[in-house]
Amino acid sequence: MTLSPSHHIREQFEHCLAIIRQASIEILLLLNVHVAEGKDPRWFLEQLDSARLALGGWGAVAKRLNLNDAEMSDFTLQLRLLQQRVPQYESGQDVSENQLIAAVRFVTALEHLRLQQPLLGYNTELIAGSDSQQQHAHKQVRALELILKSLILQAWPDPVRLNNHLKTLFNADRVRRWLKQAERNDVLSGMMFSELAQMVVDKKEFSRYYSPIFNDRTMLTLLVEPRKTLQTFLDDIRQIRNALTVQQPLSSAQILLLDNYYTQIAGPVQRAFEEGRTRINPAGLMSVDAGELHNFWEEAQKRDRQTGGDLFEVRDSIEKPTQRTPRTPEQRDQLISTTLWGAVGVMVIAIIAGGVWLVTSSEPATPVAQVSMESQAAQPPQTMREKPSSRETLTRMGITWDESNFRSAIERNDSRVALLFLQGGMDWKLSWTEQALSQNHEDVLEMLMRYRLQMVEQKPCRRFITTLSHAMANGDELTSMRKTFLQAFCTVPAVVQRQKYEAEQAKRRALAQPDSNTKKWQSIQTAIYDVIR
Repeated sequence: MTLSPSHHIREQFEHCLAIIRQASIEILLLLNVHVAEGKDPRWFLEQLDSARLALGGWGAVAKRLNLNDAEMSDFTLQLRLLQQRVPQYESGQDVSENQLIAAVRFVTALEHLRLQQPLLGYNTELIAGSDSQQQHAHKQVRALELILKSLILQAWPDPVRLNNHLKTLFNADRVRRWLKQAERNDVLSGMMFSELAQMVVDKKEFSRYYSPIFNDRTMLTLLVEPRKTLQTFLDDIRQIRNALTVQQPLSSAQILLLDNYYTQIAGPVQRAFEEGRTRINPAGLMSVDAGELHNFWEEAQKRDRQTGGDLFEVRDSIEKPTQRTPRTPEQRDQLISTTLWGAVGVMVIAIIAGGVWLVTSSEPATPVAQVSMESQAAQPPQTMREKPSSRETLTRMGITWDESNFRSAIERNDSRVALLFLQGGMDWKLSWTEQALSQNHEDVLEMLMRYRLQMVEQKPCRRFITTLSHAMANGDELTSMRKTFLQAFCTVPAVVQRQKYEAEQAKRRALAQPDSNTKKWQSIQTAIYDVIR
């Protein structure tokens, strides 16, 4: 007897609920809440709220669970979404696809929590995994990435207009970097998955070019609007893609979640193809042989090593580029003060010049020949013309005084141009050195260290250490230059204490779940801590 799709969905959903109930018992026990059995999601949320009140806030709850503030917020947000979708559930009740997606998403959140807190040991396996399922997941992520590229190319078929549009949305320097990494005449192949997704889900871009494709009342209805749902799904897929890129097998929950995401995203596109509204055929993209699939992921792994991983979440809209950073109140006060004192100086010089003119104009005239002879005798040797300033030199080179040009010079190891920016007084940020450090551009990096006082990024070390950790996980070395930058900017007590905590947590995870991945992360976190302590 063949099971109906609705029966299969209900079976998977009930399995998720059983996992959540068991996990809730262990989680609440860590929070000093003793319960005999787990119940529905609303009950779990109420118990967590009681634990929050007893412990003194969500910060104390997060500390018990070894989560940071963002992770704790995301965990409770997913639980709230689940309890909204499933206020209460009786066995055998009909289950919608959205309810299943909400439940599976929370199971993946439980998997992340278990990884962060080794004291938790609940089981989150939904189905028995297989190599064929892993390969199917690889095909689905590849197809989704190609669908995003095809949607963008359908909206912008002219490469020149596409490049100009990208420069408007992002900036010229970023587009040049994509073109450098991309295949010939294909700027999209140089972009990361999150950047492609951002192009589609941006508020203005989506309403102008992509909303007709996804105008399907039965799909992408988990959240308030299809665009927001698509954004959430694509960000989850970005994290799944990151796992596949580093050759980490997906859990059964991730496989099930990806399968539902693929149906929700590719379904409307497939329908549009069948109705003749688009030339993008998701079914055709899924029909890929093993060799082509292997080449795609081999190239993805190479790109991942070059960029340090796709670390940035898919946001609600594209952040427009700015030509200059806004001035701080202190900088504005200093500018006003300098302008006023400059005006006073000009007035004083004008008064002195006027007095000199009055004195000299009252003296008797001197014969022209005598004046000429005396001036020739008294004329000093001709001085050399004053050397042009750094900004003038850059202007003559055709380079504008702009942060993006300075950052581009750092990334391409152009020490001459970078030095002119530094001598001209332009500040720099530690995040600008990520590509230079990954490619070991020693010339420009050593120059930046000589001008370290012009590094003005506030609290740069969390991002810097995160990027470095992922680079090392992908095979990069902790070079002497990286150690120099860590010691120069990340030896403040707060950063050292946080890294010590990360190293200890990595050690605990390696002891609780000894495998190659946890041991690798333990060695990475410990190596970074040894440099800055």
